[in-house]
Amino acid sequence: MRILIYSYNYYPEPIGIAPLMTELAEGLVKRGHQVRVVTAMPNYPERRIYDAYKKKLYLTEYKNGVQIQRSYVWIRPQPNLLDRVLLDASFVVTSFVPALMGWRPDVILATSPSLPVCVPTTLLGWLQNCPVVLNLQDILPEAAIHVGLIKNQLLVKAFTELEKFAYRTATKISVIADGFVENLLNKNVKANKIVQIPNWVDVNFIRPLPKENNSFRTYHKLNDKFVVLYSGNIALTQGLETVVKAASKLRHIPDITFVIVGEAQGLQRLQQECQNCGADNVLLLPFQPREKLPEMLAAADVGLVVQKKNVISFNMPSKIQVLLASGRALVASVPDNGTAARAIKQSGGGVVVPPEDSDALAKAILDLYQHPEKVKALGYNSRQFAVEQYSFDQALNNYESLFYTMISDSPAIRSTVVSKQEV
Repeated sequence: MRILIYSYNYYPEPIGIAPLMTELAEGLVKRGHQVRVVTAMPNYPERRIYDAYKKKLYLTEYKNGVQIQRSYVWIRPQPNLLDRVLLDASFVVTSFVPALMGWRPDVILATSPSLPVCVPTTLLGWLQNCPVVLNLQDILPEAAIHVGLIKNQLLVKAFTELEKFAYRTATKISVIADGFVENLLNKNVKANKIVQIPNWVDVNFIRPLPKENNSFRTYHKLNDKFVVLYSGNIALTQGLETVVKAASKLRHIPDITFVIVGEAQGLQRLQQECQNCGADNVLLLPFQPREKLPEMLAAADVGLVVQKKNVISFNMPSKIQVLLASGRALVASVPDNGTAARAIKQSGGGVVVPPEDSDALAKAILDLYQHPEKVKALGYNSRQFAVEQYSFDQALNNYESLFYTMISDSPAIRSTVVSKQEV
């Protein structure tokens, strides 16, 4: 198959959708498919275009057999509402040129966020007579409205209409958790249009490693410490201040150290919070190179998943699969009725405490510190669940099968594929 992946985020961005789409694209290439990725100049999570990509309107690269077509986007480090609109609009406009100029795909996979990507992918699917899969990593604008990111009623209405357009025009909609399915069914999306394929983790890359002789622990003077690790985005939906407050409540125990890994701006904000709380047991670090990720995760005794109270119930952080695969115990400060809490409870690899409750978070961490056998049992469950439910090969099989089915259901495309095989 010729597969076009239309994703705002891609390599070398270190977190979120980018690693997932990179692994998917490269995995499909290894199975013999041609893959082209239309994406933005890399800028996440710092919201600055990376130095190597500045002052470029378009750029085509090749990595591990994948053709990567990049285009300029309007990006600002601290975006206001207008900046966010211009960001989405700029990607819609600039990305369509390379998308149209490249080879004709048999199927298009479009990731959301960004939701406005449905406009160029719908047009491209119509012009080139190929099916479009809308891959929902989040449900917009609902999630943005829920956390107060979008308040302007005109924008709310515009994005709501755009959401309806996206669901109506997509051939299939792939979702990452059952909470997404419930949400779409309540919006009258037909059940036969929805396919649930959980996000994955490469369980061969992210795997349990010993804490002994761990270079991350040694370099940061964490040997003999009980390490509580958070690594990821530091934004509106996380509320990492809760972690800092929990750390301050445990600072009388010198063996416990909290490590928070994230982008520079978020770390600066948390540094001030640490000073305000007297949390001198918190180590703030920038994102680590991806090749060092397995060892960084292995340095932890406990991995953290954190969300604020107002995070909408279907939100499913991709870090959950990664932490589970690392074979570490999880503590999740998340809404009890949400998709994230449900996944962690099902895994048997962690404990769930109420969001934005630093006392409950500190109590859960202290309990694990005092019961190392419980930490070990949770870590074992984590790894087993990740291998059984979130393996990359399983996800790759599901996407490959979905694409083949869509092609076989499309008469015009089926005849094209047959003619290629005859040649």
